[in-house]
Amino acid sequence: MGWFWQDGPPGPVLSVLKRTSRGEVRAVGEEAGAAVLLSSHEVLTCAHVVNDALDRPPLSTDRPVSEAVDLLFHTAGTSRRMAARVAVWVPPRPVPTGAWQGDLCVLELARPAPDLFRPAAWLEMAEGQSVRAWGSDGAMGGFADTEVKLADQGVYYLDGTLSGAAIGPGFSGGPLRVRHDPAVVGLVVAHHLTHGAFSSQQIVRRSWAVPWQTIRAELVASGAGELIDRCTTRVPTVTQDLDREALCHVVWQLLAEPVQRADHARSLASQLGYTTAADGAPSVEELVTLLITEDRALATLTESLASARGEGERPAALEALLTMGRLSDAARLLSIGEHRMLVETLKRTVASAPTLLPRAAREALRYTRLPAVLRGAVLPQEALEVALGELEELQDGGQLPDGGPSVPALLKLVEFTAAGLAASRRAELLMWNERVSRRLGVHKEALAQRRSDAMAWAVQRPARVMRLIAEISTFASDSQACHRCRMWQVRAGGEAVPMDVEGSTLRTAGEVGQLIREAAEQVEADCGQEVKDIDILVSREGLHLPIDEWDTGSLIESLPGEPLGVGYRVALHCPEITNRVARHVQLLRRRWSEASSSEPLIVDEKASEPRQLMSLLKTSHECTSQVVLHGSLASRQVLLEICLMLGVPVILWDRAAQSHADSQHLEEVSPMGPLFELPERIRTFRARMWARPESHRARPSLVWQPEEPLSLPPKGHRLTDPVEGVRTR
Repeated sequence: MGWFWQDGPPGPVLSVLKRTSRGEVRAVGEEAGAAVLLSSHEVLTCAHVVNDALDRPPLSTDRPVSEAVDLLFHTAGTSRRMAARVAVWVPPRPVPTGAWQGDLCVLELARPAPDLFRPAAWLEMAEGQSVRAWGSDGAMGGFADTEVKLADQGVYYLDGTLSGAAIGPGFSGGPLRVRHDPAVVGLVVAHHLTHGAFSSQQIVRRSWAVPWQTIRAELVASGAGELIDRCTTRVPTVTQDLDREALCHVVWQLLAEPVQRADHARSLASQLGYTTAADGAPSVEELVTLLITEDRALATLTESLASARGEGERPAALEALLTMGRLSDAARLLSIGEHRMLVETLKRTVASAPTLLPRAAREALRYTRLPAVLRGAVLPQEALEVALGELEELQDGGQLPDGGPSVPALLKLVEFTAAGLAASRRAELLMWNERVSRRLGVHKEALAQRRSDAMAWAVQRPARVMRLIAEISTFASDSQACHRCRMWQVRAGGEAVPMDVEGSTLRTAGEVGQLIREAAEQVEADCGQEVKDIDILVSREGLHLPIDEWDTGSLIESLPGEPLGVGYRVALHCPEITNRVARHVQLLRRRWSEASSSEPLIVDEKASEPRQLMSLLKTSHECTSQVVLHGSLASRQVLLEICLMLGVPVILWDRAAQSHADSQHLEEVSPMGPLFELPERIRTFRARMWARPESHRARPSLVWQPEEPLSLPPKGHRLTDPVEGVRTR
């Protein structure tokens, strides 16, 4: 077994309670199966366990009509009941082997899980792993040991020995934990039933399980990819990239004395949840094995060593150990205690100021690719640990000229977050940062410079954002139902600043709408101002997309999302056409100069031919600033491009119109009314149309080109800090 091991009671156990056919919850002890915590608000189990709990046939595929499920949290001899609802349903799918695929259900808790329950740390299942399952009653003796044997069609078969307990009823949906390790590799599904008389060849203790890699794929396919992103994952061995021999040498230099090594090893083991031998000391090789197995072990050991040294001179071997941690892709930056304290402190911050961390991150790490959960206006509390974990992985970017390490990205964020808090709440984060910086060997002056930058940011007044620009494009190889989107903020003075979005990612119309809404909310969080104007850059084909109708979703899942054109004044632009005209800017300026006096040109049957419209715009209407297009879709398409090429800044049309006979439907937006009020009139009309679509026939589209052209950075260029951006993706 060695000097370190992990064994013993399962800790908290989670089970799913049965209901009667009348919907009443049965007594404790009549559990349908077990479950595992995915996050503070979400639980994973098998779909057939939920079916059984709701008194349905086990392999029913229909999503339960009654989504209410009761869960029982067992810990320390006590039980606590909580309600949950079905959030993700992956029904069982039978296969010829007698097993089945799918069979997953995510349950959303009505309130956070009890404090003693921690989300599972997931590890991929592999043949040969020795694993342990626990029954749903949480009893000390209710475990069964088994071994992962064979993978087949997304499931793994498990074989247990003929001694001890076997996996049986009540184990389904429960986690399979690796022996001597807290990681979870999958869920127990069922015992593999056999037929015929008992013989020496019969399978008597064969079960099967769904592995983490299949769980991950099934939930992503079901649209729960964001949930997977929030899950804690592990790799089989933490530091394939660490030189074991070099690590042994450094640890020997630091802990050659057995008594001292035993003291630090016991401290490390207690924090990692390991049991140790009663006497003696671990060998250096055993200690190094632990350091390369647990991702926070190296940082936790250096914390113990640095504390023992106090403020005295730090040995070179300790600096070497810290350097190994910084250069490793797998060893975590923070110790167990540092991570726990930071999470607890920032949870309180997120609860009281949910926009602060994303704002601080965009400033502190402006040249670094931020974690996805930090790119929005608000950081959900349940996503905090995911964000911190990703920030820990960002390297410092090398040493400073004096030979010391630079301030890590996570510590920079903590400084800027602290600067955004009131003085009474700032001290806790600053003290944490100082302690971690001392352990890491960060020079005081380097941290002081970041603190000065953070305080300067906290008191400055952010530049006003006038509007947002979204460029929507679709490649020939892309699905026509999906789009790519890049975004910019247009600040006072006309400067266009790129926003941190994945421009190459394919998104549905609804996902683009949500992205634009979140970008507007981000500006409001950063600057304390509302942005209502959205400029959409599209191709020639994109001019006819119903972009203003794209759903933007809602911050609150229970509320309906609203169309983009209801919340914002949406205007279209087509650089693909206008950039071909050398004098386009001059034409725009001339037409805008007469905007207050010129009358709109109404394109009806009398001016519906391309030559007629071109003649009017070059003679009697050469200073016209607004054109209203009527007629069929085919005729409007050509006329619209003529208006764009001849520098007409404002073009209005009804994309639902079939002919000139439909022109009256557009009168609701008052095309002849005050020009500069037109975008708001259209927005309010879209709001009325959204509420009662059957009462309004028009579907207005608007081109609005400003007098000064939009100045955007060239494509394909992204500035990165040579230090901070070393590992951006």
